[in-house]
Amino acid sequence: MEGFFKLKENNTTVSREILAGLTTFFAMAYILFVNPVILGTTDMPTKAVFLATIFASVAGTLVMGLFANVPYAQAPGMGLNALFAFTVCAQLGFTWQQALAMVFICGIINVLITITKVRKLIIKAIPESLQHAIGGGIGVFVAFIGIKNAGLLSFTADPGTYADFDGTIVANSSIVPALVDFNTPQVIYAVICVLIMISLVVKKVPGAVFVSIIISTLIGFIPYFGVIDLANVSLDSGIGAAFSELGTTFGAAFTEGMPTLFSDASKIPLVLVTIFAFSLSDTFDTIGTFIGTGRRTGIFTEEDQQALENSSGFKSKMDKALFADSIATSIGAIFGTSNTTTYVESAAGIGAGGRTGLTSVVTALMFLLSIVLSPFIGIVPAQATAPALIVVGIMMLSSFKEIEWTKLEVAVPAFFAGIFMALCYNISYGIATGFIFYVLVKCLTKKAKEVHPILWVTSILFIINFIALAVVKS
Repeated sequence: MEGFFKLKENNTTVSREILAGLTTFFAMAYILFVNPVILGTTDMPTKAVFLATIFASVAGTLVMGLFANVPYAQAPGMGLNALFAFTVCAQLGFTWQQALAMVFICGIINVLITITKVRKLIIKAIPESLQHAIGGGIGVFVAFIGIKNAGLLSFTADPGTYADFDGTIVANSSIVPALVDFNTPQVIYAVICVLIMISLVVKKVPGAVFVSIIISTLIGFIPYFGVIDLANVSLDSGIGAAFSELGTTFGAAFTEGMPTLFSDASKIPLVLVTIFAFSLSDTFDTIGTFIGTGRRTGIFTEEDQQALENSSGFKSKMDKALFADSIATSIGAIFGTSNTTTYVESAAGIGAGGRTGLTSVVTALMFLLSIVLSPFIGIVPAQATAPALIVVGIMMLSSFKEIEWTKLEVAVPAFFAGIFMALCYNISYGIATGFIFYVLVKCLTKKAKEVHPILWVTSILFIINFIALAVVKS
């Protein structure tokens, strides 16, 4: 194990990697229950989606751990599943089988741009100031996810300013976030969980993040808090029924989706735009996560950076990690789920000390075990895992110190690449606006020659994407 994962070389141990893998899993286990609900709005069988989510996560995460030897986990991406269900199927009228076919094609495109080094060229083209902004922005985003998952925020919208899409409420900019009132047991419990996490991390208790999750979960059994109800836990997980339903989604992208996807010539432009939107979001979500977490922690060393820029094939960790991410989407589409991507919640495991692929292997095994342990995994309250994201987000904010905020030509694109991604709740949108404003500022300051050609192309593609999405949703 030492020789395969190079634990000593990465200054880690087996026990630390196991704790990190468990921490990552519990930070992202919510996707097992959320993804079937979202994709179920398209009439996909939810038990099949549950298994597809597991198999896609296991496959992608194992490749990440065993091939790339990095501590990142993969699963169907939040935001991408919403795009799949509420835009592609609900608004554009595609069947879920056709949507799966588009996701599969998106995965193939991602494989091609990885093999042909397009992804590497994009990373090399990103200015250092924007890379630091993305790193800090990931921190803000992760912390915001943690605060929201802990239930510490409430959102108010004016009457008549929101719409209901099959139970999902979408509000306009009149919505205002606020701190919740500390007058319910659940909120008090969330505060206790945050205090436990911060105390253990500040005191540098070994395995602080995972220990905090366990302690917080045990406290959650106190009836007063009302966050764990064992009466709702059923040991009958319906595994047989789930595997039976999986036969409906497995391969549906080919048997029912692909044959009809391009049959209507008038819809082909819309199909291509949708595939492009899937691919663009997936690609930059991953790049943002790698840049944001890999550089600061040393997972991707200077040697890796040099190998990425100068080598051919898959000689660097980043090369291998990008390839692992690119194939996971197509695998997920085969089983029956939306785009599989590298999860920003991997930062929780990295914050717990994960540095090698052993972390990913542990996370993948937990996903596999969740087929039979789902009743028990569901016991862990969101309030218990949310503080891990808050603490990791705080740690990642240090990337902002490398940015010259006093120079507006640096600060403007850095703001949009960093802060804006949390406000939009979307990594790729933050990167997109950062790129666009970087190009704009350089043009305004008569320094357009300093903009890498790839940034020009990428910025234009993002603008086209925004326009196209606006048109198809109108």
